[in-house]
Amino acid sequence: MTHTTRAPRVRLDNGGRAPWHPLAREAFEQAMDDGWADPRRLHAEGRRAAALLDGAREAVASALGARTEEVVFTPSHTASLHTAVAALAAGRRRVGSRVVVGAVERAAVLHAAEHGGLDRVVVPVDGSGRVSAGDMSDAVSQPGAALAALQHANGEVGTLQPLSAVHGSARAAGVPLLVDAGASLGHVSVGESWDALAADPGDWGAAPGVGVLALRSRVRRRSPFPEDPEPFAPGGVSVPAAFSAAVGLQAVLADREAQDSRRRELVDRVRTRVAAIPDVEVVGDAVDRLPHVVTFSFLYVDGEALLTELDREGIAVGSGSACTSSTLEPSHVLAAMGVLTHGNVRIAIDRSTTEKDVERFLGVLPDAVARVRAALGVEGL
Repeated sequence: MTHTTRAPRVRLDNGGRAPWHPLAREAFEQAMDDGWADPRRLHAEGRRAAALLDGAREAVASALGARTEEVVFTPSHTASLHTAVAALAAGRRRVGSRVVVGAVERAAVLHAAEHGGLDRVVVPVDGSGRVSAGDMSDAVSQPGAALAALQHANGEVGTLQPLSAVHGSARAAGVPLLVDAGASLGHVSVGESWDALAADPGDWGAAPGVGVLALRSRVRRRSPFPEDPEPFAPGGVSVPAAFSAAVGLQAVLADREAQDSRRRELVDRVRTRVAAIPDVEVVGDAVDRLPHVVTFSFLYVDGEALLTELDREGIAVGSGSACTSSTLEPSHVLAAMGVLTHGNVRIAIDRSTTEKDVERFLGVLPDAVARVRAALGVEGL
């Protein structure tokens, strides 16, 4: 009997949930033994857990250029974004209720910006997914602006935003800027152009179940939750997850430059080769972008069908909107950019992605697209 060996699966959907970084996993397992206790307890076990948590906050703060007391861990990235919007808006409620956001922000930010009586003001983006610094400046300068929210980079198309210019305008207007660095921290330099910042440890290969929230001491805020010893994360968070987040972040920052050049070369290869397939649109800024993300959309192709076809070939990719992909609804990001919203494939590679993985994907993709088009009866168009 002849046995056919199946090729190992290729995972190219690593945005927000990257595979474990080995050091992050090791840190998590160590903290399961040393940091299992409640860090608020005064016994030896509690003090060890508290020491791990304090060390994790210090390490993340150092990476962000912040003070240790300015960093807290939350249950998730979404929780960080919700908490930041609510806390900053509550701290400035006497000023107004307007929350200025970019059109391609995560759904978590867009929803929080109109929750609880807040008035969301959406600033449009250009075809690459970037806001105009001038438009943001005009919006934050209007009376009643409580805060502004702008992602550092879009996790769906990779485009970087003009953070420095927007932060300068916001500071001049006395409006705090919340930066969503969930897709960028660990991949590119975040810089200091922020007043509040949220980041996602899962995106750099750390344990799930924890988020990062940094709030500059100078920024007025008010906890949106009932009184608790942890005002921005009631009940506290998993110490092992927080420790994993800190160790994982230190690890990815240590070799970021080497990873950057390798991943940019692979993404550039994908952008070039995919563009040769008929009726495709490669989206996002080609240069000023994240090093590991690329998105493209096919005309006459159903995104869910293409996702399934590639999955049968042993290749996992993203599709639809990066923050609502479980619904496979048309992406609000792509819609805001004015580009194709269907037949979408999103790739986010990580340190484990090899040249062989990318070549296998590129070899399979044209035939997969052709099969989906044939099933829809649109061959030869």
